[in-house]
Amino acid sequence: TDLRPLDVLSEAVPAGGLARGMRVLQAQGLRGLQLSASRPRALAFPASRLFIHCDRFPEEFSIIVTLRALRRPAQRNEYIFTLMGEESPGVLVGLRYAPDKLHFLFWSQERAGGWQSRVTFPNVSLSDSRWHTLVLAVSGQSFSLTVDCSVPKDVVVETPFPASLSVRRASFYLGNRRRRKGLFTGLLRQLVLLPGADATPRMCHGLNFKVATLSVPSVLQDVPAKAVSNEVLKYPYETDMKVTLGARPRCSKQEKAQFWFNASQRGLYLCNGSTWLSMLEVQPRLDYVEEHQKLVTNSETMGIEVFSIPRLGLFAATANRLTPPGSAIYRWTDGKFVHYQNIPTHQAQSWKYFTIGKKIFLAVANFEQNERGQEFSVIFKWSRRKAKFLAYQRISTHSARDWEAFVIQGEAFLAVVNHREGNNHNIDSVIYRWNPRTGLFETNQTIPTSGAYDWEFFTIGPYSFLAVANTFNGTSTRIYSHIYIWLRGSFQLFQSILTFGAADWEVFHIGDRVFLAVANSHSYDSGMPAPSNFYAINSSIYELNITAQMFVKFQDLLTYSALDWEFFSVGDDSFLVVANSFDGFTFSVNSIIYRWQGYEGFVAAHQLPTVGCRDWEAFHTAEGSFLLYSSAKEPLSKVLKLKTT
Repeated sequence: TDLRPLDVLSEAVPAGGLARGMRVLQAQGLRGLQLSASRPRALAFPASRLFIHCDRFPEEFSIIVTLRALRRPAQRNEYIFTLMGEESPGVLVGLRYAPDKLHFLFWSQERAGGWQSRVTFPNVSLSDSRWHTLVLAVSGQSFSLTVDCSVPKDVVVETPFPASLSVRRASFYLGNRRRRKGLFTGLLRQLVLLPGADATPRMCHGLNFKVATLSVPSVLQDVPAKAVSNEVLKYPYETDMKVTLGARPRCSKQEKAQFWFNASQRGLYLCNGSTWLSMLEVQPRLDYVEEHQKLVTNSETMGIEVFSIPRLGLFAATANRLTPPGSAIYRWTDGKFVHYQNIPTHQAQSWKYFTIGKKIFLAVANFEQNERGQEFSVIFKWSRRKAKFLAYQRISTHSARDWEAFVIQGEAFLAVVNHREGNNHNIDSVIYRWNPRTGLFETNQTIPTSGAYDWEFFTIGPYSFLAVANTFNGTSTRIYSHIYIWLRGSFQLFQSILTFGAADWEVFHIGDRVFLAVANSHSYDSGMPAPSNFYAINSSIYELNITAQMFVKFQDLLTYSALDWEFFSVGDDSFLVVANSFDGFTFSVNSIIYRWQGYEGFVAAHQLPTVGCRDWEAFHTAEGSFLLYSSAKEPLSKVLKLKTT
């Protein structure tokens, strides 16, 4: 058996040129094929050109696709490819996507005459005008989809892929199913069939997972072939381009494939027959920050959580210190946050919003006991009928500081940070697993922590990590915080990093690089001479070193009892804002926005006056981009608007 990769896309591109209905376009530095709906059969070739020695489709195989789907697909279903018999309207093998779904189609022959089978992978978002690489591995009843080398989505179905699927007198069709309806409207860069193997390990070994390649047609490779002499490029990029200037013109079937250049916004748009699609747009740049709203809160605010509820819009939950009246939820209305609901809490420290299926939850970390002397943190569930959050499950905690919600291999988890029990700071924090049968969270694993403040969950490729910020062990804040990795059904120690009263971890990505920032709050050690200032201390940014398989220090930044980092982007620029809370003399301390400057690292760009700053949240609305900060020293939080040019 020949188990070489079969390059379907290259087979469809004639040697020395492009087939009719094909066009080479470049986006985000990569080239792809744009397919035309005018002649679907021109985008086809006989399967016998790939299956030379055998007219049977492999029983086990992988399909590798690199594509860029438009942000708003013109149709409900778009076909990436199909394999169809000459005289049959049915699809022997095919791949299509719909909004937030990917469907794998195959013709099952277990019953007389056969019938169309479909395997659906939900929650697959491809329509974002970005490049994505998909690896679909098929073996019998098992189907596994990996998107950009993330955690695989595994599906087991009753109907297995046929062991002997004939491809005699069948043809491959690129981006269609032999008719115009359902044409793929994006760009296709890679389409490879690998018989007899799971291609995931071969694809997921580099840094740029989204554009990992096994085989790409020469016309799409980085250096295009050139004709001899001084002729033009061999392949006709952007030929017959029609560009309209001036005010926004009409976009209809007559203007399809025409470009419009918006001189005022410096943007280039393409008409798809109904709407103008952005092809090139000048990204906004942060100019300055201005106060947008003073948000009066029930009491001092220890943490904030901004979230969206489908069909209702944006909300913010404040974790307030005083028990009566408790904490509050605000709804974004007419460009500002408006009080929506009060929730009883007990010196709340933070909120965590998460969903499980269609269920919407909000968990609060309570630091103190309730009126009965009981110490519980509470999970609230959104009631669609009453349009508010109602108490759903109480969980025993010990001076809880933070919740973190995450999903691993399709299972939902919730981790709580227990800060101390009485005067003992060296206690267990707990990870809970959702039990779909009971509809409750149940204890799954305990992890020893020391006066912990924060959990941070993140993934890198197929691996899941959980970092804890340890703050105080009873005698010193100069202690190790830990990063754990999920292996064989539980979290195991991956790396320890020396921190100084760590209050927060923030993970973020810039390009292919992965960073982890720690907010160090103060330096205290009962066995060491006191420093001149406990609170003026470096907070550090670490970068993942793939070769060493560990995070290494990238940059130190002087902070003043830092309690939170928040990463955000404006256009193509990346930023970090730190919550400076106390400089040793006053709580009125400037918090700083740092701009990513490449080789220079993060450089201070804006100083924001804050009072006892505890938490930052970045969010975007139709009105623009904003930062929301909470104050742990006064009942007043502020919404700041990011003004751009």
